[in-house]
Amino acid sequence: MPIARIPLLACALCLIAHCAAAAAPIKVAALYNTTGGMSSIDTPGLRGAKLAAKHMNAQGGVGGRPIELVVFDTASDPQAAAAAAGKALDAGVAAGIGYGDTNFVLAAAPLFMEKGVPFITSGATLPDLPKRLGANFFMVPFGDDDQAHAIADYAREDLGLKRVAVWTDMSMDFTTALSRYFEKRFRAKGGEVVLTDEFKAGDRDFSALVERLQKAEPKPDAVFVAAVPDEAGVIVKQIRQAGLKLPILSGDGFDTELVATVPGPDLAHGVYFSTHTFRGDARPKVQQFIADYRAEYGVAPESAFAALGYDAVMLVADACGRAGKGDTQTLRQALRGTRHFEGVTGRIDYSRKSGVPKKAVSIIAVTGGAYTVKEVWRPGR
Repeated sequence: MPIARIPLLACALCLIAHCAAAAAPIKVAALYNTTGGMSSIDTPGLRGAKLAAKHMNAQGGVGGRPIELVVFDTASDPQAAAAAAGKALDAGVAAGIGYGDTNFVLAAAPLFMEKGVPFITSGATLPDLPKRLGANFFMVPFGDDDQAHAIADYAREDLGLKRVAVWTDMSMDFTTALSRYFEKRFRAKGGEVVLTDEFKAGDRDFSALVERLQKAEPKPDAVFVAAVPDEAGVIVKQIRQAGLKLPILSGDGFDTELVATVPGPDLAHGVYFSTHTFRGDARPKVQQFIADYRAEYGVAPESAFAALGYDAVMLVADACGRAGKGDTQTLRQALRGTRHFEGVTGRIDYSRKSGVPKKAVSIIAVTGGAYTVKEVWRPGR
């Protein structure tokens, strides 16, 4: 090779290397339980996340860099969640997203915190998570205090309920917190809790709780059930099979198709739960998301967790765009500075001292297996 060509070849190789580096993907870990008991909320969450990445990449990515989701199915096993977090960090991800439940966030997110890598939960709602996990942790959803207040207010002010029974899955941080916030708010609104009962993860026979509910004195006007999705449909079915017609109240753990499909349309009625907004929202962003989700997966979004997964990826992309690069330090600073981010599930900002977004809460009624928005509740603080 002539000597004169060597500088030209070197320049060409440098240009190729520079272009390759410029197009290096922004790796984002996506940790979800797409099998096992949490799959009914996490599968839609991952689908929403994948759709967001596809949309961003179709628009050229972030500053010319595509978003690459590094996906892990942790099979509804907290130990698998911790192991997946380690693998994701070894893969050099810039951030992690995922999970619709607090227990799995608490299994995985601490590993991200140790490495200084941001983790954004798409659906876990325990309001003290940012305080417990630190400055690298972010929430897309509202907190359990807000959603418990929303359903308690609706129960007292709209349904006119005076006395309730409360059932709680004592195995989960989410469910115990939800019941605690609900009871406090319901009492503050002048209501009375006449019975508290409990169960644990994995239970499938609720006949003893149903019997105590039937015999309770004074008789409750409704039962509030703090449960995870895998339990929700079974509980509705067994309460209705016992002939009880009282309203069943809950939070976003009931935002699953299982509430309708397990009991069937004849028994899936009189159910009210609080969840994340997007159903019945006329904003073009929401309607476009619903249409795109249906086109991609052949079904409408199964629950609000699909929209939350979408928002999680879009939030990361927005922060990367504002940061100008995808390294963890600048990304964390950009995330912390998020104000007025308009997501499918509403506006997200981190101006609250708690670090929890101040978002609207939808009240959903289930009648004949169909889901209807009854009210949109907004926090006053």
